[in-house]
Amino acid sequence: MPPALPADLAPALTRRSLLALASALALAACGSNSSGGADSSNGAGNATAGSTSASAATGPRTVRHARGESTVPARAARVVVLDTDALDSAATLGLTPVGATAVAEGAPLSGYLPAAQLAGIKRVGTIGQPSLEAVAALKPDLILSNQVRDDKRYDELSKIAPTVLTKTTGPAWRENVRLHAEALGRQSEAAAAEAAYRAKAAELVTALGGPEKAAATRVEMARFLAGAPTRLYLNGTFVGSILKDLGLGRPANQDGFSMEISPEQVDQAAADVIFYSVYGDAAKSDRAKVMEGSLWKNLDAVCSGRVFPVDDGLWMLGIGYTGAGLILDQIRKDLIG
Repeated sequence: MPPALPADLAPALTRRSLLALASALALAACGSNSSGGADSSNGAGNATAGSTSASAATGPRTVRHARGESTVPARAARVVVLDTDALDSAATLGLTPVGATAVAEGAPLSGYLPAAQLAGIKRVGTIGQPSLEAVAALKPDLILSNQVRDDKRYDELSKIAPTVLTKTTGPAWRENVRLHAEALGRQSEAAAAEAAYRAKAAELVTALGGPEKAAATRVEMARFLAGAPTRLYLNGTFVGSILKDLGLGRPANQDGFSMEISPEQVDQAAADVIFYSVYGDAAKSDRAKVMEGSLWKNLDAVCSGRVFPVDDGLWMLGIGYTGAGLILDQIRKDLIG
């Protein structure tokens, strides 16, 4: 399940989206501190921006974050990112990090960004197990991560460079992007990315037939994992937040992060549309057992031919505005054509 990193959403926008973006940016200039995200209740522990704006900053700034406060450069240039959401943020905001962690030894950094954009990034270990020596060797002026991955290493990382941590990833991704942008001194770029995403989502809702039709379409996200039970991803996830932004319907029992199901519980995935991904070796997952079973074959989505495979690295790890924009593209392609 490779991570990923994108440059910006502009190439994927239609002309109509760009017009909407221009309007949204005008509004953003009047109220850039508004959270405005569908997941605004999920931001506990992620301190919101409270320092000088990027355009006005001429020296070091103090940024409040999940572990307290850090003094960061006016506009960081040598950044190390230790999780995929920070990688997406950096790329979306127009910065190529000098170092990043991979999901596993030998794994690529990204499956959804152009290779040329990642070519200069040095690997500094794996997510949750970064090499402090490799990080220090890059002489970063800023390190971005989160408490889930690197809270126990915060003091050591802070001795290398100012370190800014969000509390977690997942559904709080919009607030995390705002914190990353503040730390990087790139708030205006973040406002543009957010406006572009919102315009794109609104346009997709219209293409789906409007809010009522979208709400009447139940959508499920399933993930087949090598050596582990199949999971259904619920509302409290990155993907769940995107489906919520589109106002798409969801099956019952969608509160929480994920639900593990056995091949005998496939009816829990009943929906009008099913997206699914595979993590690891598909032969070692329950995919064949599930898809060859009668319960699966009798699901509405299967009977109507509305089951779509998706890239696990993007849908599970593309946590940011670039990843979200590409997911919107795939939803459009699969549901509209």
